[in-house]
This record gives sequence, C-alpha cells and structure tokens, in this order.
Amino acid sequence: MVSNTAGASSGVALLGGHALAIAQVDALRVYRDLSVYRIQLVLEDDGWHVDYELKDTRLKGGGPHYLIDASTGAIISKRYEQ
Repeated sequence: MVSNTAGASSGVALLGGHALAIAQVDALRVYRDLSVYRIQLVLEDDGWHVDYELKDTRLKGGGPHYLIDASTGAIISKRYEQ
C-alpha cells in the first residue's frame, strides 16, 4: 500500500515519494537488490513508515524498515532484517 498524500493541517512537508526515495538510497547501499521485496509506505503520527517485506513468504529473513521524519526527511530509525 502506498499513500502519497500529506495533510496540510498535520504539518507534513514530505510527500510519500520523497520518503520512499530517502529509504531506497540507504536500502540499496545495504541490500543492493530490492526486487525481492514488497514495499509498504504509510504515514502515521510519528512519521513515514517504509517497510520492505519479502514477496515470497516461503523465504526466511526480511528487509529494511525505516521511520522517516515527515517534516525534515531525516531517518529517525532503521532496522535491517537478514
């Protein structure tokens, strides 16, 4: 699910596409190939959540997970699953 909208009243300056681009720069550096992942992008009260989940549920492991500040675009937290 990709949500690319931002409510003006919530103080959100960063659109979903920009949050995704920020996450992908880091994810590509670490994982190199992201084609095996499904990306979920959701705006929540604490910022943009960008989660990479394996498309094939039979595989073990997982991808990166990010929380990106919706105002500044800074990566607040990230977690890598292997």
